[in-house]
Amino acid sequence: MATYVNNLRLKEIATGDESGTWGTSTNTNLELVGEALGYATQAAFASDANATTTVADGASDPARALYFKVTSGASLTATRELTIGPNTNTRVMWIENATTGSQSITIKQGSGATVTIATGKTKVVYLDGAGAGAAVVDALSLVEDITDGDVVGPGSATNNNFTAFDGTTGKLVKDSAKAIPSGDVVGTTDTQTLTNKTLTSPTLTTPALGTPASGVLTNATGLPISTGVSGLATNVATFLGTSSSANLASAVTDETGSGALVFATSPTLVTPVLGTPASGNLSSCTADGTDEVGFRNAPAVGTKTGSYTLAVGDVGKYVQCGSSGAIVIPNSVFAEGDVISIFNNTTGDVTITCTITTAYKAGEDSDIATATLATRGVATILFISATVCVITGNI
Repeated sequence: MATYVNNLRLKEIATGDESGTWGTSTNTNLELVGEALGYATQAAFASDANATTTVADGASDPARALYFKVTSGASLTATRELTIGPNTNTRVMWIENATTGSQSITIKQGSGATVTIATGKTKVVYLDGAGAGAAVVDALSLVEDITDGDVVGPGSATNNNFTAFDGTTGKLVKDSAKAIPSGDVVGTTDTQTLTNKTLTSPTLTTPALGTPASGVLTNATGLPISTGVSGLATNVATFLGTSSSANLASAVTDETGSGALVFATSPTLVTPVLGTPASGNLSSCTADGTDEVGFRNAPAVGTKTGSYTLAVGDVGKYVQCGSSGAIVIPNSVFAEGDVISIFNNTTGDVTITCTITTAYKAGEDSDIATATLATRGVATILFISATVCVITGNI
């Protein structure tokens, strides 16, 4: 009767068995031997849980492959165990952790030792086939890659400042008693390509760093801002290289106004639009370059020698009438509290025409259509609203 006790689980034909079909079984065995020397992928983890895969007896099976790529049908959320059976097989395997979820997987055969493989990594292991207590061993445990950050700078056996390979621990160590390893020390003249390496306090001369995934450049100097920093907005690198007002303006996209930077002490603002300041002290400020804010005097509008209609810009000022001067008070132009004074600087009378809806002469309760301002007289117009005013003075 056929058995499957060998390490590859091939069919072992008993003497005298399978007359006429022996060749078929033999050919199948040869195909399985080829499979055992090749590459195979298996979604060994059907779910987010520990799993078992067992090499099939006399039939094709991914777990028989020399290079076994382990995937998962679900995203792993923690380190999961994969038990490879049967526990009596003795074999060597390359196992790649290609599962999803960025988790490690632990390879086991029985209750003995196990080997953990980080996500995306591959390890060479052998299964000792010791039955229930079978163990899995990292076949290359004495040869450790430098990805664990064990590489430091150059040195010599006398200054205890170099990295040497320790055959007992399988690591590169700082030890003057060890021989300097060949090709594994990053020195000042070595050319090395380091992928995902952690370097502890090395001095690298003109290195080509490629595109580091992460890092902190504390105390680094000599970085060319104009070409060495990516991801900056337009003209920001130019400003960082030469921090002028013009370069800052070219780097900013939501500014208002133009000119040079202004700081808090004694700035000069050229035609600024202040909006509505919440507070401030406008002492020594002027409204028009001459008259102080608040009109501590009555600024002159100018001498009018013809018919002149009062305008909003006249509020708080006085209008002087010269020869042939005349004044018109318009309707719906001014606001409550607006005040304008008129001075008749002629030898005759000046007529004030009230086109405003209602014009009162101070002290009288009647609407007047016109008022006559006497020679050298002054009249003041106080607006009660846009359509009502009161005229007082020499009228």
